[in-house]
Amino acid sequence: MNLTLKVWRQAGPTAPGQFETYEARDISEDMSFLEVLDVVNEDLNDRGIEPIAFEHDCREGICGSCGVMINGQAHGPGFRTATCQLHMRLFKDGDSITVEPWRAASFPLIRDLVVNRSAFDRIIESGGFISVNTGSAVEANMIPIPKVVSDAAMDAAECIGCGACVASCPNGAASLFTAAKMQHLNLLPQGQAERWQRTQSMVETMEDFFGSCTSHGECQFACPKGISIDVIAYMNRDYLKSMSKNRKLGGQGLTT
Repeated sequence: MNLTLKVWRQAGPTAPGQFETYEARDISEDMSFLEVLDVVNEDLNDRGIEPIAFEHDCREGICGSCGVMINGQAHGPGFRTATCQLHMRLFKDGDSITVEPWRAASFPLIRDLVVNRSAFDRIIESGGFISVNTGSAVEANMIPIPKVVSDAAMDAAECIGCGACVASCPNGAASLFTAAKMQHLNLLPQGQAERWQRTQSMVETMEDFFGSCTSHGECQFACPKGISIDVIAYMNRDYLKSMSKNRKLGGQGLTT
């Protein structure tokens, strides 16, 4: 198939940007979207033109680095699909496709389709950890965990931190990301020691960088892992509890 790509090009954060049009010829429907960008970049290199800058790593929907807006949708028209997993069979011969970086103030643009998502790192650094004893692993059956709880924790742990939730939210909120990273620890026995301190710290760090959640719901549909906004409800519940518990315990956030 032959396609027309309208790609956002911007040399740097303060440089002016604009859409540039490129032709992608003889594209197989079995190619991924990133492979199409590779084809275009090879042609640009051959012509002595600066290639399109975009992020990628695993190309298996695991690392979360590849996200872009495709025809106004985070990761494109695929369902529960990262950009690297988006196959061209979802498009038609002759289609015109618009490709943009994540559009969110909390993700400042670096170049072309590459944005700075270090605000996510600040949230994780503020409390996304648990304290464990060093040494050999505890025998699995020593900590009984109901299956419904372990399933919910694993669902939350699927978050790959791609930023699609933020880019698709009209408020630029990061509640789905923060809640997922928080709840996969808060739901498990191993995460209880720092639960209330973690909750307050992560939520308040999130609010320093991102907009407020108004339950629009677009985040869960844009999420390539299909994480439910139920985790946001759990986060809000825990945050209210943390305010009381941390105050009573002198800010140590210990469980009682």
